[in-house]
Amino acid sequence: MDTQGFRTKGFYIITTLLDAIKYPATELAGLYFKRWDVELFFRDIKTTMGMDILRCQTPEMIRKDILMYFIAYNCVRSLMYEAAEEADLEVRVVSFKGSLQALRNWEPHLNQAKISQAERFRLISDLYDAMTNTPIRQRPGRSEPRCIKRRPKSYQLLTAPRHEMKEIPHRSKYSVANT
Repeated sequence: MDTQGFRTKGFYIITTLLDAIKYPATELAGLYFKRWDVELFFRDIKTTMGMDILRCQTPEMIRKDILMYFIAYNCVRSLMYEAAEEADLEVRVVSFKGSLQALRNWEPHLNQAKISQAERFRLISDLYDAMTNTPIRQRPGRSEPRCIKRRPKSYQLLTAPRHEMKEIPHRSKYSVANT
């Protein structure tokens, strides 16, 4: 019987973890199937946080930019973990995008200088509730095909400095001839 979304019924995992008692095959296979979560985490960093296009121009600044994205991502993930623990949920069912939106909405309230410690703890508890109030539904067997969602633009590529670049006159000005 074929499982929808999977190519094969069995597979081989090559590993240097040779102790079958310490590293059972079923646990290794379970980790293999969780690899899709890693793809989703990368999507969170690139798309949800806006790291799909880096605007820095030097390698040093690009490294700093990427490092700041990773620091911010890990801070949000840490809050998600605390919120999931308080709500007695698995952290993987807490939405990253929803958590980021909740954090952005609650930040002005938490950042006030003149609130008491008890009020701050109450606000943090409310933030955790907002982060976990809509858990992500798990949909086993769901197929996630890798496709390009947006069509590429019909502009020519920037292959020279802007002041030297000449636009090709016919580019993106195609029209259907009347017959």
